[in-house]
Amino acid sequence: MADFAIAPAPVPTVPVEGEAAAFPVRRILCVGQNYAAHRREMGGDDRKPPFFFTKPADAVVPPGRDPAYPSRTANLHHEIELVVAVGRPGRDVAPEQALDLVFGYAVGVDLTRRDLQAAAKEAGRPWDAAKGFDDSAPVSAIRRWSGAPPQGRIALSVNGQTRQDGQLSDMIWNVAEIVAEASRLWALAPGDLIFTGTPEGVGPLVRGDRVEGEVEGVGKLSFTVA
Repeated sequence: MADFAIAPAPVPTVPVEGEAAAFPVRRILCVGQNYAAHRREMGGDDRKPPFFFTKPADAVVPPGRDPAYPSRTANLHHEIELVVAVGRPGRDVAPEQALDLVFGYAVGVDLTRRDLQAAAKEAGRPWDAAKGFDDSAPVSAIRRWSGAPPQGRIALSVNGQTRQDGQLSDMIWNVAEIVAEASRLWALAPGDLIFTGTPEGVGPLVRGDRVEGEVEGVGKLSFTVA
């Protein structure tokens, strides 16, 4: 085994509910505008399929740690999401087999520098700085899961006031379709996390805000913007 010129970075991890072993995060794939109402909220229409963007693995904020308010923004937004944890490799997988790749599910919040995103959209530039910054992906503990994906309520509140309140059934693409499509764009591998999109009601956060999110049957996630 070759020596490293510098010490390798630690592997980001997320706890697995009820287990001592942690889930190592390989990378984060995210689906954009996968709820019809949110698509309209962001100025789109219902006809186009969702698209993907990415976050680095070290954007993960595990439960029990508060994300820092990022630099270079005056408009940080929350987006509550169901997160798929991939436990088996797959490439070019059909939707009928896609759920076989799923290790479990978690609650996630896609934090977004909305002002930087708007500027990037206007200039036709990538969204990396708007989406893939440090501490931009708070995630709850992962719940192991087999069979049909979760169904039910997905909601987020800020300082006790509900901001987002939707149903997982409102997704334009369901979990199996998302995993299958991701496997056509990337070779999926154990450790991948897939954020599946957010319902309407995204909005701003400021320092000190208390955020609480929940996906019915999956879990809860809470943090304070540091």
